[in-house]
Amino acid sequence: MLSHMFVEATDLRRKIRCQEIRYAGNRKLGIYGKLSCFSGKRMKRENRVFFSSEEEAITNGYRPCGHCMKKQYKAWYDRFIQ
Repeated sequence: MLSHMFVEATDLRRKIRCQEIRYAGNRKLGIYGKLSCFSGKRMKRENRVFFSSEEEAITNGYRPCGHCMKKQYKAWYDRFIQ
């Protein structure tokens, strides 16, 4: 997990281009999603964290975004809520 506050813009772009970073999450809400997600793009920089894989996000206690990851969110919802 990599905090947006502690990475420079050029390094962040390089990591995204090289696919070292594939998902972003909201630290306060505990939600992760795709980098292209509209909801994710609106979050504050100090709340944003980055993950290299879904497994890393889940291991850190984050749940899938209901907007950009509908299939994964439904699986999570069915498993933990009902």
